[in-house]
Order: sequence, then structure tokens, then C-alpha cells
Amino acid sequence: MEAIYGVRGVDLILRWLDLTIAASILLVSAPLFALIAVAIGVSSGSPVLYRGKRVGRRGQVFEMYKFRTLRNGAEQRLGNLYGAALSQRTELETTLIGRPLRATHLDELPQLLNVVRGDMSMVGPRPIRPLFFREIAAEIPQYWQRLVVRPGVSGFAQTRITREESWSDKLAHDLEYIADRSVTLYLQVLVATVWRVIQRTSRRGGT
Repeated sequence: MEAIYGVRGVDLILRWLDLTIAASILLVSAPLFALIAVAIGVSSGSPVLYRGKRVGRRGQVFEMYKFRTLRNGAEQRLGNLYGAALSQRTELETTLIGRPLRATHLDELPQLLNVVRGDMSMVGPRPIRPLFFREIAAEIPQYWQRLVVRPGVSGFAQTRITREESWSDKLAHDLEYIADRSVTLYLQVLVATVWRVIQRTSRRGGT
């Protein structure tokens, strides 16, 4: 098992970066965090946070946090949808306050708590629901290789392709990051993520 999930020296450095970056952002954004929580509570009630089961490193299941942007019970109604169908139905389920949160990715701010807890990294394969993981792993055996590292708030695949791409295409990018992970690549993905969010926000603001 250790041969499969062996820790590289760089992983210790990346973990230190995770803690430093996540804790710093949480500290600076605490007022914004509170403001968003109040806005969600006032506009659509509780719960403020979405807590979803996800498969983490070594196959351990954890609760991933996000600000709730969908109507209550949306996850059950969306069922097993994926890709374009999921995107379309998700749009219909999004709350009024949820739209700007999703557009700016501020809904993912609570995932920094997962990073501090050790469930996630700032960069890594995006976490996936257990049901989807079991289905995909049955069709693509090498999908288990994603579990070598912690899932990420952002990932190599997310800076290159869209969510509508196939699981195989996303896996190829995830495995490339896992094989080549380094401080430089980690920072490049973070910068690319920030730039991509800025571009999307700018385009939405201009429409």
C-alpha cells in the first residue's frame, strides 16, 4: 500500500504551502465569509453550508464544504446527471445569491477549511462523489491512481478543459499533474486558476 501511496519529498513542501495559503486567505477573508453566510441565511434560509461526501486520498471519504448555492434538496433531484445535462439542470436549481457566488467561485471558499483539516490540497484532482467514483473506476481501472494525492480546490484539468469533457480526458490531465507535481507546477496551476476566474467574471460583467 505504501508503494502505491508513497509520499515524495515535495509533498511535504506542498502541504506546508497548502496550510500557509489556505490559513492566510481564511484570515483575510473572514469578514467576507461572514457576509456571504448572512446573505445566504437571509435570502434562502439554512443550511448556509453544503456538505457533500467526496472520495479523498487513499480512498477515504470526507465531507467537502461549499457555500450553498442551490435550492434545498437539489442534490437528490439532480441525481446522477453529468456534463451538459447537469450544467443545465444546475442552472435551474441555483438560488439568487448562488449565481454570483458560483460565477466568482466564492462558493468554494469554505473548501479552504478542508485544506487546513488535511482533507484537500489547494491543487489536485477535483474531489468526486463516491457513487460516481465507483462507477467510473469500474470502467476505467486506472482512475484509482487519482487517490495518490489529496483532491484539490483547483486542478490541472480545470485550468485546461471544461466540465463537459469526458472522465478519461480529465483523468489524463490529473495523472499528468500527479506524475509531474512540483512547487513550480503547483504555483502555475494556482495562478492559472485565478486568471481563469478573473476572465470569466469579466466576461459575465460585460454581458
